[in-house]
Amino acid sequence: MFVGFISDNAAGVHPRILDAVVRANSGYCPAYGEDDYCRQAQAEFRRLFGGDIEVFLALSGTGCNVLSLRSALRPWQAVICSDVAHINMDESGAPEWGAGSKLLAVPSVNGKISPDSLDIYLPDIKDCHHATPHLLSITQTTEKGAVYTPEEIRALADKAHANGLLVHMDGTRLANAVAALEPRGVNLRALTRDAGVDLLSFGGTKNGLMLGEAVVFFRPELAEDFRTMRKQSLQLVSKMRFVAVQFIEALRDGLWLENARHANKMARLLADGLAGVPYMTVREPEANAVFVRMEPERMARLLQDFDFHETDSASHEARLMCSFATTEEEVAAFVRAARALI
Repeated sequence: MFVGFISDNAAGVHPRILDAVVRANSGYCPAYGEDDYCRQAQAEFRRLFGGDIEVFLALSGTGCNVLSLRSALRPWQAVICSDVAHINMDESGAPEWGAGSKLLAVPSVNGKISPDSLDIYLPDIKDCHHATPHLLSITQTTEKGAVYTPEEIRALADKAHANGLLVHMDGTRLANAVAALEPRGVNLRALTRDAGVDLLSFGGTKNGLMLGEAVVFFRPELAEDFRTMRKQSLQLVSKMRFVAVQFIEALRDGLWLENARHANKMARLLADGLAGVPYMTVREPEANAVFVRMEPERMARLLQDFDFHETDSASHEARLMCSFATTEEEVAAFVRAARALI
């Protein structure tokens, strides 16, 4: 049995989402987002975030991030982000190419940055010889599996806003962060709008959708001319109803959160199962990612039957990512294989 823990992108489509797409595949429908499916999807987002937001559907996470930055920045303005931010490390330079804005990376701890880390670039706001910082981008959950709390986001947002910066959240795994903090009574709005986020890339593909992301503006004035920008940026498809219907199904009764809860639960089960393996050092999972340091020879053995990603070749740290589709049997199979190598 070959089991994939390489990414929640590698999972298939949730059956309910697939059924919704099939149901939408009937009859004719206005194109380019001018249809009832898209209007209903927007209504679901407004139910969660508030009626005064602007929301636009797109195809990919990279596309959402580029569009978000492009809508908020002039060409000489820059983005402060963490050194391991997806926009900085894993999008092939698309934000700098598509938005035309420089990325200014700051050190992070498990992908999280602190308000003080902004200080290195804040003097450049008045310096015409340097790119002007105008936006802070954070990732939730981070690329290292950490979860920002509402208090941490608010502290970053307050620092950014006090210095004239906007705040963007790359929320490709935002659902997993909400599920992780749910026992504290934290909801989706508390982690975004109420914490000071100005614009959001809302993830769907990693959480059970076939494809589809959304750009959510909590400051509607930033959305001016966004429709045209989306088309120019290759993120508007004619049959947008098939993106919209997936979000309708995911958001209308909490499937998006149910999927994230399951992924987080499987990560916890996996971490607990590996905790006693002597050649492994398991970092406490905060959401649906388990980071494990292990001996390279044993890692190579496990990679023969399981698909996962070595994120740091120097420390031999691997990432095991769980999804809505991960089963207890798959987790147990990995734990058995790891213990068999003791």
